[in-house]
Amino acid sequence: MVDLNDIAVFAAVAQFESFSRAARSLGMPVSTVSRKVTALEEQLGVTLIQRTTRKLSLTAQGRAYYAECGEPLKQLRDAERVLSEAQRRPEGLLRVTVPMTLGQPPFFDFLSAFLKTYPEIEVDLLVTNMFMDLVAENIDVAVRFGDLRDSSLVAQRLGRSTHFLVAAPGYLDKHGTPSRPEDLSGHRCVLVNARGNEAEWHLVKGGEAASLRVTGAVSVHDIQSASAMTERGHGIGRLPPIFCDSLLASGKLLRVLPGWSAPDVFVHAVYPTRRFLPSRLQVFLQELKAWRGPAWQPLR
Repeated sequence: MVDLNDIAVFAAVAQFESFSRAARSLGMPVSTVSRKVTALEEQLGVTLIQRTTRKLSLTAQGRAYYAECGEPLKQLRDAERVLSEAQRRPEGLLRVTVPMTLGQPPFFDFLSAFLKTYPEIEVDLLVTNMFMDLVAENIDVAVRFGDLRDSSLVAQRLGRSTHFLVAAPGYLDKHGTPSRPEDLSGHRCVLVNARGNEAEWHLVKGGEAASLRVTGAVSVHDIQSASAMTERGHGIGRLPPIFCDSLLASGKLLRVLPGWSAPDVFVHAVYPTRRFLPSRLQVFLQELKAWRGPAWQPLR
């Protein structure tokens, strides 16, 4: 296999009709230029350049070879330039996956503002709680809450998320308002991914912690459903701010046991590699980390 670098050196010598001028343009010693041309001639089995003490000239084979390889070399340089510009300019398709927790208006507002700021970027968004194989699915970045399963991925911490205890006013009017964590055992709770409609809840308040068994008539498999059933009065739920802030503000939900919450979990942006990140991904990560939406709180 002929070395493309050797071909590029030969093309420079043919263009300048001088080893020394070609060496200056390539930023390498004259001896290296001469050695690469000789190596190319030996691989091809032809003499490309006639050398004399006073000047050099292309042989017939040299002229024919230069004519054929000049355009492909230009195309390779153009391709390299396009890739370099693509790395520098925030443009092109960005494939993103986020959990269903983020499939809410605040995140869509963030994404809309991002696309307006960078109009040459396109986004392919997948909202799912499935842990996608980023490499196999050709996904640029995933937002993940909690523990990370794949240590081979690069993770950038975005913030921390918590879940508050909330309930509908109608539920509290009918069943009373708990005053301490232990009271939850006598209440209906809206559960997520529970077995047999029972779950163990861990709560924290400053330096205090409590673990208790809770039950409920409703068990769901996503936060959106938990929010809907909590709002409709089916029990006390644990919801992140992105699902309960507006309902708390409107009075459709009320905080229960203020000061107590589920333990914080960290939120990460996860991507396959830290090498040669395209500009579109770099700016997305910057904007995502700077976002102060209700999905997570800044790191302490």
